[in-house]
Amino acid sequence: MTTTPEQLARILERLDPLPVSAKRMFGEYALYLADRIPAFITEGVLGVKVTEVEDPRLTPDLLAPIYPGSKDYWRIPDRLLADAAWLQELLMETVAHVEPREAKRSRA
Repeated sequence: MTTTPEQLARILERLDPLPVSAKRMFGEYALYLADRIPAFITEGVLGVKVTEVEDPRLTPDLLAPIYPGSKDYWRIPDRLLADAAWLQELLMETVAHVEPREAKRSRA
C-alpha cells in the first residue's frame, strides 16, 4: 500500500509551520527540512530517522524498517501524531543530528 495524498497532507499538517517539504522518492515520500532528510512517509506512516535523540515516547516497539531491507526508523503511530508540538520538536531535534544532503554533481 502506498501513501495516499490524504495521508501525506495529514502528516504535513501536523508539522506546520515547520518549513518541511515532501518529495517523491522510491514511490513514497522523503521529508526535507534544512536541506536534510530526517524522515520518510511510507505506507501512510511517518518514519523518523533514529539518531541520538531520546524521548520516553520513543519505545522499542516503534522501531521497524520503513521498507524491506531498510534500517529501523521510529514509526510514529497516530496517537503520537496527534501531539503536533511534540512531533515538530522531534523533527527539529532529529534534523540537528542528520548530515546535509550531498549536492548533486553536474555532468560535465
